[in-house]
Amino acid sequence: MATVRFKAMERLLERKPVEVTRDAVCTSEYYGKLVFDRLKMKKYLSKEAFNAVVDAIDNGQTIARKMADQVAIGMKAWAIENGATHYTHWFHPLTDGTAEKHDAFIDYDGQGGVVETFSGKLLAQQEPDASSFPSGGIRQTFEARGYTAWDVSSPAFIVGSTLCIPTIFISYTGEALDYKTPLLRACNAIDKAAVAVCQYFDKNVSKVQTNLGWEQEYFLIDEALYQARPDLALTGRTLMGHASAKDQQLDDHYFGSIPTRVASFMEDLENECYRLGIPVKTRHNEVAPNQFELAPIYEEANLANDHNQLVMDVMKKVGRRHGFRVIFHEKPFAGINGSGKHNNWSLTTDTGVNLYAPGKNPKSNMQFLTFVVNAVKAVFENQDLLRASILTATNQHRLGANEAPPSIISVFLGAEVNKMLDYLETTVVERAMTPDEKTAIKLDVGRIPEILLDNTDRNRTSPFAFTGNRFEFRAVGSTANCASALIALNTAVAKQLKTFKTDVDVLIESGVKKDEAIFQVLKKYIIESKAIRFDGNGYSDEWKEEAAERGLTNINNVPESVEAFLEPRVKEMFSELGVLNEAEIDGRVEVELEKFQMKIQIEARVLGDLAINHIVPTAVKYQTVLIENVKGMRDIFSEEEFNELAAGRKELIKTVSCHISAIKSKVHDMVEARKVANKIEDMHEKARAYDKDVRPYLDDIRYHIDKLELVVDNELWPLPKYRELLFNR
Repeated sequence: MATVRFKAMERLLERKPVEVTRDAVCTSEYYGKLVFDRLKMKKYLSKEAFNAVVDAIDNGQTIARKMADQVAIGMKAWAIENGATHYTHWFHPLTDGTAEKHDAFIDYDGQGGVVETFSGKLLAQQEPDASSFPSGGIRQTFEARGYTAWDVSSPAFIVGSTLCIPTIFISYTGEALDYKTPLLRACNAIDKAAVAVCQYFDKNVSKVQTNLGWEQEYFLIDEALYQARPDLALTGRTLMGHASAKDQQLDDHYFGSIPTRVASFMEDLENECYRLGIPVKTRHNEVAPNQFELAPIYEEANLANDHNQLVMDVMKKVGRRHGFRVIFHEKPFAGINGSGKHNNWSLTTDTGVNLYAPGKNPKSNMQFLTFVVNAVKAVFENQDLLRASILTATNQHRLGANEAPPSIISVFLGAEVNKMLDYLETTVVERAMTPDEKTAIKLDVGRIPEILLDNTDRNRTSPFAFTGNRFEFRAVGSTANCASALIALNTAVAKQLKTFKTDVDVLIESGVKKDEAIFQVLKKYIIESKAIRFDGNGYSDEWKEEAAERGLTNINNVPESVEAFLEPRVKEMFSELGVLNEAEIDGRVEVELEKFQMKIQIEARVLGDLAINHIVPTAVKYQTVLIENVKGMRDIFSEEEFNELAAGRKELIKTVSCHISAIKSKVHDMVEARKVANKIEDMHEKARAYDKDVRPYLDDIRYHIDKLELVVDNELWPLPKYRELLFNR
C-alpha cells in the first residue's frame, strides 16, 4: 500500500469515539445558556433598556444612543460572567462563510492599567475595514471604510471566549456587502405586501413573518483520509476516484442505525447547539455512505439563517474533536447522492395563522388559496431568478442527479391542491355570481382541510414543493447561505402579492364584490401559471421535452444563469421593493461570476498537480514493473509460449501508456486554455471561458485517471479510494 495511504489507514484504525458530557440531563436546563436572549436581557438590563430592545425587535424601532449604552453595559456584564474576554461584530460577507474580528474588553484606566469596557457606540456600529471581501466593484481595496451595524433582531451569543454580535455589513456609501442586509429588507418587503393582502380576510393582522426550516446534509470523512486527499482538502470534492463496487445501491445506510463514532459526534454537536440556542431536532443517516442530515425546529427566517451559518462553523469544530472532517460540498463524490440544504419556507401572521395551512372556515381557506396561488405565480414569473439564486459552481454538480431536483424550476402541489386549483379555473365566472354559485364555491373551499388530510405527498424531484403547510425549496445547495434563496423568493412573492392587491382593488373599484374579485384574479393567475405546475418525475427525459414545450427554461451553467439578475424587470422589482439597488445587483453578479471562475481555476490547478505529480508517476512505475515482467517472461518461455502468455500483459502496458499520454496531453491543453481565459478582463466573458473551455477538461482528465485506478497495482495507488473514504465508520 502507498505510504501516505497506508499511514492514513493506520490512523483510522486508532480512532475511538470521544465521550461526550452534557451540561445537564435535560436539554431545557441549559438551552440558550450562551445566548443573550430576552430572559438574560430582562435580568441584566434596566426596564427602560429592556423595553427599548424588545420594541426594536418586535416593531423595528430604532434604539437611542442612551439605551444602546445601557444595553452594552448589561451585555458586557453577562458575557464576562460567562467567560468572554473579547467581542466581535459577526457578519455574513459575500463568501461561503461568516466573518469576525475580535477586540478585547479593555481600555486604559488612566492610571497605567486597563479596565474592562464596552460602550453603546462599539455595540451599535464599527468600522472593521474588511476591504478584501468581494464586493463586485462596489468597494475597492483602497477604500477602507466598511461598516458593521448591530442587528437587534438576532441575539448576541458567546463562542469560546468571544461575544459575537450579529451585524449587517455595508459600504461607506450604504450599499449592502453581505447577505443579511438584503435578507432583512426582503423579509420587510414581504411583511408589508402580505399584511395588505391579509386585510381582505382579517383586519387584525398587522405583521407577517417569514419562517425558515433548513435541513443540512453533510458527509463525515475521517481526518487521516481527508488529509491524504489533496483534492478533497483544497476543493471540497474528489476530482478523481472510481466508484466503489458497493456504494448506496442497497439503501442500507439510509435511516440505518447511526455508527458509534458518528453518534458521539452528533451528541457533542447537539450539546454545543443547545447552549447556543439552536433548536436542532432531527438527525439521521442520509442515502449515501457516510452522509448524514441535521434539521432544526422552524424559526423566524433571519434568526434561522444566522443559526445555519453558525451551526456549519460549529460542525467543523466539533468534527475535528472527533477526528472527522465535515464536508458540505454539494457533490464531493461522483456517482452517489450529493448534499442539499432544503429550505422549508412559510409565512405566519401575528394572529397565529400559518398562511400556507388550511383553516377552519371558507374565509381562512380563501386566504390559504390566495397565498398558494400567488406563490405559484411568483415562481412562474421568476423561475430564472430563483434558479440563479441557488445555482453555483458547486451546486451545478448536484442538480438533476441522485435525488437532487433538476435545474428546470417547477412547482409540486400534490393531487388534491391541483384539483382545487383546476376546480377554481373551470368554475369561477368573470361576471357577478349568483348566490348559489358563491355558496357552492365556498362550500368546496371549506372542504380543503378535509381533502388535504394525509393526502399531501412529497416529490423529491421537484425544486419547489408544497408539503402540507409550507413550500420546500429543495434545490438550495448544502454550502449555500440560505439568505441567497430567501432574498429572491421573498422579493418575488412580495412583488406578486402587491400585484394581486392592485388587480383585486381595480375590480372592487369597478363594482365587483370583494370575494368575487379575489376568485376572478386567482382564476386568471391559475391559468397564467399553469405551466410551472408539475407533479411527475423531474428526472425523466420526457419532462425535459415537455418543459421546453411549456416554455420553461433549463439553464444548468452559472455564467448564463446568473444573468437573470441583470434583467431590467428583475432590477426594477428589487429596486421598487427596496431590497437591492442596481449597483448592489451588478456587484453581486460580478461576485458570483468571480467565485465561479476562481473555483474552476482552483480545481484545474489541483487536478493538474495531482495528475502530473501523483498519478502519472505511479502509473509509470506500474508500467515499468509490467515491462520488466514481460522481459523476464521472454527469458524463461519459448517464443510460442511467450507470445501466448505475454499478450495480455502487453495489452495492459499499452492501455496504461495510452491513459498516461492522454492525461499529460489533456493537462497541457487545460493549462493553455486557462492561460487564455486568464487574459480576459471582462468577468462575464472570463467566467464563460472557464465554463466552456476549461471545465470540460476536469471530466476528461478524470476519466483516464479513474481508468488507471482500476488497473494499477492497489499497493502503488497513492490516494485513498472511494471504498476507503466512504466506508469508514
